[in-house]
Amino acid sequence: MKFIIFTKAVSCAIILLIFTNCASKKVDKEKDGFLIVEAEDFYLQTNDTIRKWYIIDKSFTTDLKDADDSHFTTASKNAYIEILPDTRQTHDDQLIRKENFSNKPGIAIVHYKVKISNPGRYYVWVKAFSTGSEDNGVHVGLNGNWPESGKRMQWCKGKNSWYWESKQRTKKEHCGIEHAIYLDIDKAGEHIIQFSMREDGFEIDKWLITNDKNYNPRNKK
Repeated sequence: MKFIIFTKAVSCAIILLIFTNCASKKVDKEKDGFLIVEAEDFYLQTNDTIRKWYIIDKSFTTDLKDADDSHFTTASKNAYIEILPDTRQTHDDQLIRKENFSNKPGIAIVHYKVKISNPGRYYVWVKAFSTGSEDNGVHVGLNGNWPESGKRMQWCKGKNSWYWESKQRTKKEHCGIEHAIYLDIDKAGEHIIQFSMREDGFEIDKWLITNDKNYNPRNKK
């Protein structure tokens, strides 16, 4: 069946109704066991009625509550994403489960298409900005699944700066343990990597996956 479009100003939404999701065209490709992605390059967001990821850049304005100022001037490409509204930054702020905190993935999910050429175990690093004790956690998943190894990414160091981290919070180690955040990708081809809210106000500049267990982006200049 053929479709004839009579105007050049056809929106992506209309095209989507026909066949194609315009935003889904971008696919980030892993090479030699490594992939790095700008956080604002997600192609889809779901489950965002309670909390939502926003792209924060020079033009962004909002009336939603945000506990800290914008950090776009120090972010890569002067843009990042943040979960808003941000109503809990410290222990003094009220914790409302399934609203401003979720220990289980499922609220405010951003999706990224990736192409994997070398299947295997990939360690996940995220470059985040944290200002308090309650805006420093997120979950990562794969293809709609949320493995235990992707839950409760945690930041304690690097406050008030963009800081790469890859640690998992546990009952014994609240600041997280190393080498515990990873995704097992067992097939080559296209996959979906996702991030979901643990705490509102969380900010991501970039994220990466690597099959090198000892890789640390903080050592790179």
